[in-house]
This record gives sequence, structure tokens and C-alpha cells, in this order.
Amino acid sequence: MKILGIESSCDETAAAVVENGRHVLSNAIYSQIAKHRPYGGVVPEIASRNHVAKLPSIIEEALENAGETYDSIDAIAVTYGPGLASSLLIGYSAAKTLSQRLDKPLIGVNHHEGHLHSVFMIENPPAEEDAYPMLGLLVSGGDSSMVLMKAPGHYEIIGSTIDDASGEALDKAAAILKLGYPGGPIIQKTAEGGNPKAIRFPRGLESVDRGKWVYKYARDLCFSFSGLKTSLLTYVKNLDHEPEGQELADIAASYQEAVADALTMRVERALDRFEIKSFSCAGGVSMNRVLREKLAALSEKTGVTLLLCPPPLCTDNAAMIAGAAYEKVRLGKAANEPIDVNPNLRLADWE
Repeated sequence: MKILGIESSCDETAAAVVENGRHVLSNAIYSQIAKHRPYGGVVPEIASRNHVAKLPSIIEEALENAGETYDSIDAIAVTYGPGLASSLLIGYSAAKTLSQRLDKPLIGVNHHEGHLHSVFMIENPPAEEDAYPMLGLLVSGGDSSMVLMKAPGHYEIIGSTIDDASGEALDKAAAILKLGYPGGPIIQKTAEGGNPKAIRFPRGLESVDRGKWVYKYARDLCFSFSGLKTSLLTYVKNLDHEPEGQELADIAASYQEAVADALTMRVERALDRFEIKSFSCAGGVSMNRVLREKLAALSEKTGVTLLLCPPPLCTDNAAMIAGAAYEKVRLGKAANEPIDVNPNLRLADWE
């Protein structure tokens, strides 16, 4: 089964053709990073205007690269949330129009479902019975959470950030250090040759719980990055100069280490608490080399299989959306044609 996927939840304009949920025939992406870099973050108005301008040609590119036509596609998948409302509407409108014009099924996909499925879009993925129950670490610019999956389409969030997402924390660090945007790749590059133990930045929620915990998830499985960001800001302000050279590398390395440690220690706690056959990490921050190394070391320590998607599928893309849509079809859960976008869409079990 060949599915045309469309993704426009934020600032990537993407389309892809995927066969049987795993085989990526094409994966076309137009990145808007250069458009948003002068503003230090995504500007919704700019993002939506660029989706309008670029999506038609990106869809054509995806079909051409796959050697397919509109007639040879079996279904259309689209992200309908969460994300920026104005951006989601562009992709959804295009997918809905194509679905009606071509008389093809339209399958709505939660953006986070796509990321969680992307770790299976590798060569020789594990069999379903060897992967589940599975723990998924979802790390991106907009969300950081841990999801317990007892089976495909079963989502139980067991931990979440209570403030900034990990990707957001990296973006803010890059801004504080005047490195540019986006923060993740720049922090990693700046940290090369730096000493990750030069500065002991906080890992978030490390102190003993002295008050009432008002959030629905266990405190020791939740993330907090706002204090880390403030700690970096305070450190830099207390310097009598702008850091550069080795000092800047040490600061970036220490900050990156804190983010990776905060994520990894929560995963380790979850692995101790739940019966898990595998764990995964997906989303844009999953490209971070230090985080990957720490999770690989954790896998070796615990003996639990680690699944990581290839770098081209870590950031927002349409292949993961088409892949997740196929899983719904395979499991008989495809009756999900959204009537509108949902910017605040939450993960929910497939019924």
C-alpha cells in the first residue's frame, strides 16, 4: 500500500510517499530555517505563507522522486495536530482537496504519533512482539515527554516537561550565547572540544520534593528546563566578558551535558519501573550526538534494546506521517478522517 504523506505542522513543508509503512520511496522537505533565523524562532505568519507557496511543488517532487502518480497512490495521510493552527491548515486543506478530487481515503495523523513510529522506519526493524511493551522518549522543540506503549496505537504518557521542551532549552541557550538559530545543531557544534564537566548546570527537579506536586505525572519522571536556562543566563551575566574560544566550548558542552543527562536519567528510572522490551528516542533533539551516546550506554547497561530513527527522519517530515497512517490501516483503525485541524491535539489510544 502506497500512502502520500503531508506534513506542515510548523516550519517544514514536507511530502513523502511510503510503501507499507516502512519503505520510504521519497521524502521531500522544504526547510524554512533561513526565513525564521533573523527572528530567533518560528514566526507563524511567515511559516504559513511559505507553506502556501511551496507545498504544491513539494508534493509534486515527492511523487516524481517516488516514481508515482496521483492515480497510483492508495491513500493520503496528513498531520492535523498538534502544531501551529495557520500552518496545519495549509497541509490539511491540500490533503482534504486531494482526497476528494482523487476519491482516495484521508487519514489524519497526530504529529507525535509520526515521531514515535519513525523509529521503525529503519532497515531490519524488530518484530512487533520483540518491541512491545515499549518506552518512547519524545524530544523536540515543542514537547518533551515519555510515552509507555503496550502495543501499537496504545499511548500512556508517564512523564512530561512542566515548562520548556528540551529543544526549546537548546534554542534559548544558543540565544543567550549569541550563537544563532536553531540552537540544537549550533550548541552541539560549539561544544566540540569543550569540557562537559567544566560547569555543573542543574538537571531539573533534582531537589527533594518539599511541597505539593500539582501535575498528573510522577515527579521523578518529569522534566524541567526553565531552571537550566536561568542558570546559564545567570552564569553568563556574572562574567565580565563575552565567552569565546575554549571557554565558550566548555559552557556549551556543560549545558548540552545537562540536557542529555536530564533526559537519560528519567528514561533509566522508567526502565526500572516498568516491564519494557525496548525503548526509543524520536524528535528533532534525538539527533544530538551526546544524547544518543548516553542512551546507547543505558541500553548496554540495562540490556534493553534501543531504537533510534535515521537522522533524516528525526526532524519534522512527511514520511513518518505516512508510516503511522499505514499502521492504522494495518490494524483496522483507519476511520479517522479529521473534520478540522487541532493545534492542541493530544496523544490518544486508537479505538
